Amino acid sequence: MPLINIEGRHIECRMIPGDAGRQPLVFLHEGLGSAAQWRDFPDNVAKRLGAPTLVYSRLGYGQSDRLLAKNTPQYMHNEALEVLPRLLDALGIERPLLVGHSDGASIALIHAAASGRAVRGLVLLAPHVFVEPVCLTSIAQVRESYFTTDLKERLAKHHAHVDDTFFGWVDTWLLPEFAAWSIEDLVPRVTQPMLLIQGLDDEYGTLEQPDRIEARARAPVRRLELASCGHSPHRDQEAAVLEAIVEFAGGLAP
Repeated sequence: MPLINIEGRHIECRMIPGDAGRQPLVFLHEGLGSAAQWRDFPDNVAKRLGAPTLVYSRLGYGQSDRLLAKNTPQYMHNEALEVLPRLLDALGIERPLLVGHSDGASIALIHAAASGRAVRGLVLLAPHVFVEPVCLTSIAQVRESYFTTDLKERLAKHHAHVDDTFFGWVDTWLLPEFAAWSIEDLVPRVTQPMLLIQGLDDEYGTLEQPDRIEARARAPVRRLELASCGHSPHRDQEAAVLEAIVEFAGGLAP
């Protein structure tokens, strides 16, 4: 995939062509994800909506440049408020519909609430607005599996600096101070409609996540709860998620 230079750092990006008259889409990947790991899901959404679409790998992920320093509990804020705005400006993307998965959903919410930039709406797949014990337990198990299974080899197919990618995420979430991380206070500042999609078998989060978002939201909220669905709704229940996004996007103000 092409690399774009943002203030001397190279970020892996893929642009899916679409009607220039339609509002663009931006896909934001999960904690161990990348542009490639979305597979063809962004293409399928873009095709249905006819919208130009950006899929990118954050610094430290995919084929993007590696991180220059260890993550802190503020790493999602840094992405949402510093890197993402510069990337959107460089590509001339205005008022996008943000589609975020897990960490990417949190980044989308922070960006919409605190960047001062217009977005058209938010699709939040398996979002996190606070840290649940079940999430930390699952992350600790994933850390162990990195040493005892072929997880490292599987991730290395997608990430140029796989150890940096993996430990940069896992070890940040397992920091003692990260247990207090929360972005619940930002939810009332989001003024754009939100679509919340949560798998009922998500090993990293429960319905408490969308419950807390909906309880604090001042913008319109739609919810989709999916049975037989884990932490990646767009893979476990692709058809249902695709239809929900298309319907949600169609109902947004032009």
